[in-house]
Amino acid sequence: MELINATKMLAGYTMGMDPSGREYLLVVVKGTYSLPLDGSLPVLLEEQIPPVEADVYTGDPGFSAPLYETDYALRKKRCDVIINGSAYAPEGRAATKVQVGLKLGPIKKAFNVVGDRVWESPRYSIGSSFAIPFVTKSITYDVAFGGTDDFHPDENKHSAYMLNPIGCGYHHEIDSNLVDGTPLPNTEELNATVTMPHKKYRPMGFGVIGRNWKPRYRYAGTYDQNWLDNSFPFLPEDFQDEYFQCVPADQQMNFINGGEVVELLNLTPQGRTLFKLPKVDVPVCFFRKKGDKEEMLAVADTLLIEPDQQRFSITWRASLPLKKNMFEISQVLVDKRGNEQRGRNIDNVRTELPDFISSSVSKSTDPT
Repeated sequence: MELINATKMLAGYTMGMDPSGREYLLVVVKGTYSLPLDGSLPVLLEEQIPPVEADVYTGDPGFSAPLYETDYALRKKRCDVIINGSAYAPEGRAATKVQVGLKLGPIKKAFNVVGDRVWESPRYSIGSSFAIPFVTKSITYDVAFGGTDDFHPDENKHSAYMLNPIGCGYHHEIDSNLVDGTPLPNTEELNATVTMPHKKYRPMGFGVIGRNWKPRYRYAGTYDQNWLDNSFPFLPEDFQDEYFQCVPADQQMNFINGGEVVELLNLTPQGRTLFKLPKVDVPVCFFRKKGDKEEMLAVADTLLIEPDQQRFSITWRASLPLKKNMFEISQVLVDKRGNEQRGRNIDNVRTELPDFISSSVSKSTDPT
């Protein structure tokens, strides 16, 4: 099968499968844009970031925060809005606490980023050290409340904070010699200061949450003897598509249409940054070997903002249910339409391809 990419973005494809065992041909298109700090319009960058083929972490997989999740989820019901970035103290003056925020459509999320602290446990009390002032501080779930309490010599007393098992600050066993000197989280809810290591706090971040964390694994389905006997090797019947949403519910919204205004607070050195998302349609046309075709608009279901790199990426997704397998498809054509091109017909684009292929069209291969 040939994937013809008539855009300046990057694209790829793979095969997906739903819980019933139905196979899909999944096409993913990813465009990377400049993040303007001066209010100008974003532009498509010359260096494009390819779709992520496997999950990437800040450190060792399973023991650190997810940084990027594969772009090849079969489908999403809503758009995930992700920020990989840092907090910046206003005017570049060191501060012990900085409020950061994101506003985009219905999404309004803010929390505090606090300087480094440790638990102090003199005698019979537990408290926090003074926060160390900072100018910039990276925001990941590594430094959000949570973690695994494996400090006690008795393994039966070990536990994990499943809302964020790779975070810091959490202790189930609060003996002074186990808690003293261990780090507190760098992120907190606006009105919920972390004061005790054994209490429950909401982990705060803008990034991807782990597949095996409590907010997501409840959607993964039931893998028991009934599944082995009746569904294996397919997904369990109670698998839910919400599992594919890789951010908390307060960072999900309807699919992006373009033109939405993004507002960032203290996530750039400028303090408050506003920019508009580009208005782009991505039509995908599947050509079957028997001669018929099927056209659909890919949906923009993932927005990744990386302020430190002054860029953001949008991922569009289209999936076609297959009658038998992906070999029934001979070609897939991916196009891009801006405002002035929304009326273009996919057949016209295909007619233009022979003169266009040599300079601008790239061909993507199966990431597997």
